[in-house]
This record gives sequence, structure tokens and C-alpha cells, in this order.
Amino acid sequence: MTFILSEEPRHKFRKVKPQKPGAIIKEKLNISTQFKRWWQYYVLLLPAIVFFALFCYGPMYGVIIAFKDFVATKGIWGSRWVGFKHFSRFFNSYYFGQLIRNTLTISIYGLVVGFPLPILLALGLNELKNSKFKKFVQTVTYAPYFISTVVMCGMIISFLSPTTGIINKIIETFGGHAIPFLSQEKWFSSVYVWSGVWQGTGWGSIIYLAALAGVDPQLQEAAILDGATRLQRIRYINIPYILPTMVIMLILSAGNILSVGYEKIYLLQNPLNANTSEVISTYVYKTGLINAQYSFSTAVGLFNSVVNLALLALVNFFASKVSETSLW
Repeated sequence: MTFILSEEPRHKFRKVKPQKPGAIIKEKLNISTQFKRWWQYYVLLLPAIVFFALFCYGPMYGVIIAFKDFVATKGIWGSRWVGFKHFSRFFNSYYFGQLIRNTLTISIYGLVVGFPLPILLALGLNELKNSKFKKFVQTVTYAPYFISTVVMCGMIISFLSPTTGIINKIIETFGGHAIPFLSQEKWFSSVYVWSGVWQGTGWGSIIYLAALAGVDPQLQEAAILDGATRLQRIRYINIPYILPTMVIMLILSAGNILSVGYEKIYLLQNPLNANTSEVISTYVYKTGLINAQYSFSTAVGLFNSVVNLALLALVNFFASKVSETSLW
């Protein structure tokens, strides 16, 4: 039998089971002991807990109107319970397949294009030795992120105008014909995704630059002494070092694969591109706030959230199996 000193109080001994040679003895503390020992951290955590409790988890009781025929005068609890009526209506509607297809197309397209570019930008910026040029590139790539969605959409509409847009002027300069980008269905996904890439790539690279800042310089020096080229150092040192960050960001991105924001799409949408631009979020906005079908729109939004949660759990499970990094 082995005896070790417990921290509280120090004059008492506590019995623990025999351990194998070299094994680390882990002390299990009850909740009250943990709180007494680290109460300062819990106090710092308290504002975040209160915020999420009030503004995220508190309003969640309202999702029960997805299972009711909500009438504002009767309130949530006074409205009639209808079960899965609104879910069935959505699944059997004409728009169901179109909404899922458009949402997945835009989301997967954006993930495939937008996920690796911040990584490549961060790796490139990390290799720049000229500090002034590095700061200039960072400023140029970060700046679009701070443009509001409304202003961004106005710029896109102006730039892509078939008569006065600068993009079409460049195309005509090289002998091409003006393209009505926002009036043709096939161009909408590309316009949405690539404008998002231009706006968000620089900002998305910040987290990878922060991870690269933690790379031990001695590893780089040792690799240089061994004759490793710059590309070899990036491949065998930098990329493996930021790989856990990449996995976490991929898991989070997969969990939002059906959550395409409605603001930008709604502002770029018109009757000519509606067949490819109508997604779940815009459909919820129109049916819920414009047409006042609160129960039906809540059912559609709840379906969207459940699918996102399932995808998050699935990708996290897969990541935990193939690597040592996961959310839980």
C-alpha cells in the first residue's frame, strides 16, 4: 500500500491503490474541492455562462412552436399541438429538394475553395522576411473583412453590371462579351463563393498565423543545418504543427455546412437567379418574417439545426478516429 500527501489538509495521509513502476498518480478531486481550489477561474467564466444561458439557451424553449399551430394571441402554451405536421409539410413540399440542393452546393463549394486558401496565405506570410511588405499584404487581405454585407453586395452588383461593371469592361477589353453574372443561374454560386473568399481569406489566416508563431525556431534552424529547403520545412515542420488547428476548423466548418447566411444571398437574389440562390436560410426568412408562418419556419430552422449538429458529431467522430484532435 502506497501513501501520498493530499494537498488539503497536508497533515493527513490518504490511501491510494498500488501503481505500476513509473506510473503517474492522478488525484481525483470532488466538485467542492475543485471549486475551492480554482474559484477564481470559475468567476472569470461566470459572465460567459450567464450570457449563453440568457441569450442562447433561454430562448430555445420557443422551438416548441415548431410542433404547434402558433397563434400570437394565444401564446406559445395556448396554441394547439400538431406534432410533426409542419415537418411533414416541408419534407413533402415542392421546394424541399431544391433548397437542400442549393444549400449543399453553395456550402460545399465554399468549403472546398475557402478552407485551404487561408492556410496557404498563412504559410506564405509566415515565410516573408520583409516586415514592411508582410504588413502591407496583411492589411490588404484583412481589409475586406470589415466591409459590411450591404456595402459588399452593392460593390458586387456594381462590379458585375453587364453595362458599367469593371469586370465586364475588362472582359470586353480582351475581346469577350459582357456576362450578366447576377441574371444567369449558373453564375450565382461562383459569385457568392469567390466574393466570400476575397472578403474572408485574410481574416481566416490569422488563426493559422498565430499557430505558426508557436513553432520552435530551433526546429527550423536544425532543418536548415540539415540542408532542408523552404518547401521541405513547410511540409515537415509547419504543416504538421498547424494540423490540429486545421482539423478543429474543418470540424467547425462541417458543422455549419447547412447554415448559409441569408443576408448576402437575399441582397444578391433576384427572380432570374432564384432557382439556384434560394437556400434554407432565405426560405425561413421569407416564410417566417414576411409571410408570418411562424410555426412552419421554426420547423424548417429546427430541421436545419439538427442536421448541422449531426454533421458536426459525425465529422468530429471521424476526426477522433483518424487523428488525435477532436472537439470532444
